[in-house]
Amino acid sequence: MECCFFDYNATSPLRPEARAAWLAAADDLWLNPSSPYRAAARVHAHLDEARARVADLFEVTPVRVVFNSGATEGNNAVFAHWAATLPTDARVAVSPTEHPSVIEAAKRFFGERVVWLALDVNGAVDVAAVPEMLGQVAAVSVMAANNETGILNDWQGIADACRSQGVQTHCDASQWIGKLPLQGLGACDFVTGCAHKFGGPRGVGLSLLPEGNANFTSLVGGAQEAGHRAGTEDVAGVLAMVAALEVAEPGVADGRDAFLAGLCQALPSVEVLGLEVERMWNTALLILPEFASVRWIRALEKRGFWVSAGSACSTGKDGPSPVLVAMGLEAGVMRRVLRVSSGWATSTADWQALAVAIVESYAVLRSEAGDSPSTVISI
Repeated sequence: MECCFFDYNATSPLRPEARAAWLAAADDLWLNPSSPYRAAARVHAHLDEARARVADLFEVTPVRVVFNSGATEGNNAVFAHWAATLPTDARVAVSPTEHPSVIEAAKRFFGERVVWLALDVNGAVDVAAVPEMLGQVAAVSVMAANNETGILNDWQGIADACRSQGVQTHCDASQWIGKLPLQGLGACDFVTGCAHKFGGPRGVGLSLLPEGNANFTSLVGGAQEAGHRAGTEDVAGVLAMVAALEVAEPGVADGRDAFLAGLCQALPSVEVLGLEVERMWNTALLILPEFASVRWIRALEKRGFWVSAGSACSTGKDGPSPVLVAMGLEAGVMRRVLRVSSGWATSTADWQALAVAIVESYAVLRSEAGDSPSTVISI
């Protein structure tokens, strides 16, 4: 059965442009770009051109762009770099709603020297509280957009405040890149992202480094990526990622908002997290009236819809979502959460069909429980 995909924050289908670029490069540019003969130099020239294209999109110089395997590698590399270059007693500030690849890297390299940033009532980083802690830390890591809630952080305001105090900044922009404007992200010292969130291939990503940061090394070995990241570059993957990024456009929330309006009219007991704050146009985190998330996921899959309960990187782990815990949600609420996230191939009709499927699934779940919904309105 063909399923309608609503888990773009976990990954996305490959864009046709990315597929075409990958196949062309796999056929014609398969030589090792570091080899000494002229044909390999041609491959390296394509890699250099891809770096320049990415730099143009971010409005930064090409020397800041490093290609890697994705945001997890990039995030780990930033904290490893800070641990190696900052004073031995330096502390770093991190949002408690960050992706596991940020939080676990921070804990691994800094342990008890991790300072947790305060959140506002909506779950975004409290920008007003940042200046008062800048005298205590040497670096700050804040994601651009939360992968579970879609809530946006004021990364630009935080970067400006940090720069004024000489504090380094890192922004995990995995959910932002390819979905919202890239201009301004270069104001952060370090930026990380991955291709598969915006229609590129898995296993390919990028990082922005500070200008002239010659001592940054994520993997040692060869001198690839100007010495920043050893290992033969995945030229086909990089070109596919760049092709996807170049055709990506900022989305609009019309389909998502119409979906929420219809769903909340049909099921008034549904709650939506983050309605009062800026969110990603593609994301809705629903608190459903009853039944565990996994039952909703299975019920919707039977109707041809793929959704999730949060971060794919946390699937299979015991306990509730750390993001929702940090936001202060009660245990009974957290077990009834669904995340729906759209992307480049999602239509308004898909959103409308999902609303109908959720209402129908609720009726079935209530029936299976020996009850019948009394508050359901047809969409």
